[in-house]
Amino acid sequence: MADQRLVRIIGIDPGLRRTGWGIVESDGVRLTYVASGHVASQADTDLAYRLREIFEGVSSVIASFTPREAAIEETFVNDNARATLKLGQARGMALLAPAMKGLRVAEYSPNLIKKSVVGTGHADKKQIQAMVGLLLPRAKFDSADEADALAIAICHANHRTGPHAQAAATAGNGSKPSRARRVQKVRLSGR
Repeated sequence: MADQRLVRIIGIDPGLRRTGWGIVESDGVRLTYVASGHVASQADTDLAYRLREIFEGVSSVIASFTPREAAIEETFVNDNARATLKLGQARGMALLAPAMKGLRVAEYSPNLIKKSVVGTGHADKKQIQAMVGLLLPRAKFDSADEADALAIAICHANHRTGPHAQAAATAGNGSKPSRARRVQKVRLSGR
């Protein structure tokens, strides 16, 4: 019989050139690395076809690994409005893919993701990669996109709410813990 508290989560780091994805399993106490990678779009292709590549790529990953929940980074707005708009469109495809499969989709700000994984909201890419490697020692990632996606999945595992999260967090004590206590109880390992 499968553990009812076990949930498979896909974290998605949207990008027009490369969309990172990372999958972890959480039982409310431990995190286990499952897989990670990225979906690339061809830079010399029309935008509509690049967006289709992102949607189809993320949909294929979801079909292959069957996560139950998804988490995605909120859009980072920069000075270049055109680049921000294109990122928003890529993010839309990355949001649509899990929604079309009926997954619960959560969104997190870049600062919350960094704070959840590294302990500070202003961590750089190298700090995120180092912490993801420490928290998930069996993780095999080749790029910052994959490490960021795993960080998003870790953040979601720590902040998710709902009946499965509450059941996992209250196992054995019969009371409903506060959100801070649920986050504290998560022990990360690479099992």
